[in-house]
Amino acid sequence: MNKADLVGAVAQKTGMTKRDADKAVTATFEAIHEELSRGGKVAVVGFGTFEVRNRAARKGRNPRTGQEIAIAPARAPVFRAGKSLKEAVAK
Repeated sequence: MNKADLVGAVAQKTGMTKRDADKAVTATFEAIHEELSRGGKVAVVGFGTFEVRNRAARKGRNPRTGQEIAIAPARAPVFRAGKSLKEAVAK
């Protein structure tokens, strides 16, 4: 499912027009993006949690040459599925 499919599904389930559903979906993604950019966390009960985790600096290897390289520390967005989402997928 891509964004257009998601917008269509939201429009169908809510009775909204596709234009309004697109605005709602886009606003939701923007709100999550902004909160994670600030280092915050977005928890949707029953669905899951979006958060930012810090990755420490580490050593890696260039697969072509085998030479050791330094990998800089980074911040990465992660999603942790909630209990009901995990149960729905497991069925």
